[in-house]
Amino acid sequence: MTTIVVLAAGFGLGVWALVVWLLPPAPSLASALAASRAPQPRRPTITDTETGGWAARWGRPAVRPLAALGLPSARQQRDLLVLGRAPEALLAEKGVLAVLGVLLPSLLPLLLWAIGVTLPWQVPAVAGLACGIGGFVLPDLDLRRHAQRKRTAFRHALGAYLNLVRVSLAGGAGVDGALTDAAEIGQGWAFARIRRALTTARMTRATPWETLRQLGEELEVRELIELSSSVSLAGTEGAKVRASLAAKAAAMRTHELTEAEAEAQAATERMSLPVICLFAGFLLFIAYPAVATVLGSL
Repeated sequence: MTTIVVLAAGFGLGVWALVVWLLPPAPSLASALAASRAPQPRRPTITDTETGGWAARWGRPAVRPLAALGLPSARQQRDLLVLGRAPEALLAEKGVLAVLGVLLPSLLPLLLWAIGVTLPWQVPAVAGLACGIGGFVLPDLDLRRHAQRKRTAFRHALGAYLNLVRVSLAGGAGVDGALTDAAEIGQGWAFARIRRALTTARMTRATPWETLRQLGEELEVRELIELSSSVSLAGTEGAKVRASLAAKAAAMRTHELTEAEAEAQAATERMSLPVICLFAGFLLFIAYPAVATVLGSL
């Protein structure tokens, strides 16, 4: 009876996924009215996104049904912007890895059957379900980890950018010129993002601090949003921001050193367990002959 229920549930889930993929649900009247009453269209993002890769080619059929389920979430979309990836690439990768996770355990019974060993069908079924769930969730965990590393690297580059802006302001450059010159000097993907934001400001006739604020909101880098606020005061009110930029750069360096020390201490704590296990194994290796001799003489 349990087998019949499990098979029926799996068949029903497959039919439902197929129907959602072929006939996606129509938007409700409330959502359509809310979209029509939107005050202004959303501004295009400053960050470029890439949709290429093997997952985008092989997992393209899974993009539409997963998007109908509301994936990726708003948090994942911000992480994708940090990495420069399109949402379709993440959905395709989730679909491909989930299918591979379901199918790969089914090869184990075939290999065992070739050597004369048989397994009940429940074993590969449960293993395939677990691997499929793991393959579906794994891209989310990998996305979150890489996005956090990217944000940390961007904060490191932003501290150097603040010092360059401060030096340009001390040399007599204006606010716009100091921002542009400092971005042109630096190298790396973080400075490339800042240069793109400043270029977008020139092309759209917007102020540089507006595009910097937009970039900070897209990347979820609070320090860049604070920088745009400080620079806007200098550009609109004529405030002197050299001292505030120097203080902000020093605070960022202190915060980076604190985070580096915390990560080093955490790594040291994680190494304690392997060392203890190695020491216990060494003691067991030394004590086993003596214990075996004593027990054998009884």
